Amino acid sequence: MKRYWTSIVAAAVLALAGWGSAAQAAAAAAPAAAGTAPAAATAVSAAAVAITAPKVLHAFLSTGETGLDPAVASDLASLSLLENLFDPLLRYDYLARPVRLQPNTVSAMPTIDEGGLRYTFHLQPGIVFSPDPAFHGTRREVTAQDYVYSLMRLYDPALKSPWLFLLEGKLEGDSALKGDGFRYDRPIAGLRALDKYTLQLRLTAPDPNFLFYLAIPATGVVAREVADAYGNQFGNHPVGTGPFVMGEWKHSDKITLLANPDYRPTIFHAGPDVAPADRALAAALEGKRLPLVQRVEVKIMEEYQSRMLGFLNGEFDYLEQVPESMKDMVLTPDATPTLKPELARKGMTLTPFPVLQTYYMWMNMDAPLIGGYSKDKVALRRAIALGYNGAEDIALLKKGLALPAQTPLPPNVRGYDPAFRSPTVYDPALARALLDRYGYRLGADGYRRQPNGQPLTLIMHTEPTTVGRLRDELWRKNLNAIGLRVEFKSDKKTEVIKASRLGKVMMFETNWIADFPDGDNFYQLLYGPNSGRANYARFNLPAFNQRYEQASKLGDSPERTKLFDEMAQLLHAYAPWVLLTHPISADLQQPWLQHYKRHPVALTAWRYVDIERTAR
Repeated sequence: MKRYWTSIVAAAVLALAGWGSAAQAAAAAAPAAAGTAPAAATAVSAAAVAITAPKVLHAFLSTGETGLDPAVASDLASLSLLENLFDPLLRYDYLARPVRLQPNTVSAMPTIDEGGLRYTFHLQPGIVFSPDPAFHGTRREVTAQDYVYSLMRLYDPALKSPWLFLLEGKLEGDSALKGDGFRYDRPIAGLRALDKYTLQLRLTAPDPNFLFYLAIPATGVVAREVADAYGNQFGNHPVGTGPFVMGEWKHSDKITLLANPDYRPTIFHAGPDVAPADRALAAALEGKRLPLVQRVEVKIMEEYQSRMLGFLNGEFDYLEQVPESMKDMVLTPDATPTLKPELARKGMTLTPFPVLQTYYMWMNMDAPLIGGYSKDKVALRRAIALGYNGAEDIALLKKGLALPAQTPLPPNVRGYDPAFRSPTVYDPALARALLDRYGYRLGADGYRRQPNGQPLTLIMHTEPTTVGRLRDELWRKNLNAIGLRVEFKSDKKTEVIKASRLGKVMMFETNWIADFPDGDNFYQLLYGPNSGRANYARFNLPAFNQRYEQASKLGDSPERTKLFDEMAQLLHAYAPWVLLTHPISADLQQPWLQHYKRHPVALTAWRYVDIERTAR
């Protein structure tokens, strides 16, 4: 910014001075010549500073973090930080496509035997937690027992972990941990440390997705003495083993991560599944020790315009998902958008990316006004779904960068059926007829009343952002068009999610990004026992639950896809959600950012990227 401002000021001074006459040119020449040597010296000095200065990655998060406890946090901002501070057993290969897991803190992929029921992991010796007063000055090595403790934290009823669904009912003997039976020192057959570096997990039934769970930040290793020392403030004291440690932390404002000086030697080696287009990138990274930058400076930027202007001003090194409302600032209006020529000339690049993400509006099935399984309540929710103009959403809000969602599953996740078509299409006339049939009559004010004659006002939570307000207006227009009154209650997304888990929100439009690339991760959002956790709609239909449980025991197969399609039909029939879109992300990066490649599942590439300091 300073460099650009200096250039602008210099240009303005020259313009005002009006260098035009020979005398003026001569007068200007002498000081210019006299200043040649100092200017050269300054240039050399600046280059030297650039070479020796620490490499700093500048990034932003779109919402504030809620806290950095792996067992508790589930918002995107917190998870992005957690995956750089804490270590699960496994992680995703950076460049492998289709995605593939690789060892992280273990020396090799686990031994799996007994028909897929027993998993044995061997930890790398010498991995240490970052220093903390809880360790009383000693270097604290990670052991298998630390992973036993960390996974048991998901069962702790005091934590109310939203990630319990990953393990509950799957580890042998974990029923002993339910309710009053939970104790950290209670051993179970499914979770054991065989020795200092050997961890063994036993399942009650084969689970084709089980290894994916062990690459999620929620299963990262934590130290018991740190959790005990800080109690319910543990989320404010992240002490992990990841490539970065916490530096400066101004909550929901600015966060600085520093390269972890105690991070185990980690050398990048490309696997066998690198796409041809990424072979040059793989060659550039080969043999490099990670992480490559010394610092990551992260700002919280909730407003879309601030993110875009920050990127264009060089304050951020990349921007994932150009905000729909800002598309015209950087992209051409073509049917296939491209980067505007003036930005391309600056070296910026654009990469379209199909995100494993689904936008949907959920409705609380426990809310007296809109919830329940009676015909009149189902009719109300289905009318809302029929009355939403998805094409207008994609054209106006998403600026064409989205696909209409037919099921909860985005393309490229396992179990996606490209032939499935939603039976719910935009049809406001049918929506009005459905409301009429089930007793939602129009009152004198033009709005519908409940079948018992009482007023009907929908309350939809929303975010206090520009795009949030645009979404509100589209919802208002669509709902008013079928005679439904709606009021909006604005709050930060993190606060809405907290209230949602408690069942205190009636309706909210949100999105889900894949924790792992399988359809199970999306359909678990509607599984009855997950109510109060990821199942914000509190949908609890026995026919759906039964199919979900059947599907969870199957690998990726036509039989499972058939069950997924039946679950999608039940979703459309009972309408706890209005399915909206799968976004296509337009990603931008600066010319000085090196080795950046967005991953379909991992949230950040911070440990892999590099900065060309002189270019910046």
